[in-house]
Amino acid sequence: MTRSKSTADIVLHPVRLRIIQGLLGGRQLTTAQLAEGLPEVTTASLYRHIATLAGAGILEVVGERPIRGAVERTYALRLEASELSAEELASMTPEQHKQAFTSFVAGLMGSFDRYVDEAEEVDLVRDGVGYRQTALWLSDQELADLLATTREALLRAAGNAPAEGRRRRLIATIVMPSS
Repeated sequence: MTRSKSTADIVLHPVRLRIIQGLLGGRQLTTAQLAEGLPEVTTASLYRHIATLAGAGILEVVGERPIRGAVERTYALRLEASELSAEELASMTPEQHKQAFTSFVAGLMGSFDRYVDEAEEVDLVRDGVGYRQTALWLSDQELADLLATTREALLRAAGNAPAEGRRRRLIATIVMPSS
């Protein structure tokens, strides 16, 4: 009997994580458009990773059109399907958590590298790029309230559609106790 892959096994692969990141913010992209953002990934490998994500219900086909005898599919992210459940997080070993966190941070580093490498002129202030660390003294309830407020604000902004003057931005959060 073969064990089915967990959500963590599926989404925390470096290439699949980049595909997911490419679709964040309500984007709908074809395989060719995804390939533009992943030039180091072979076409065959990209199709396999997309098929894995689609088979797990993390990507959905939102459009199809015939192109030169083939069908070009447009994909969208089903964000809720890509998130790890509380049960799955609780079942992970410390080593699996370290691996997951490393994949997450590597994805952030890759995004930052692409920003620096592709910007005509790197200007963190103009582009609103920042990375900061702050220590807060919070009770468990105060932390829960802060996270709920932050989530509400992010969800409101996540409803924004692309428009003139808007630029797609990635916001990542990491919360952990400090010694």
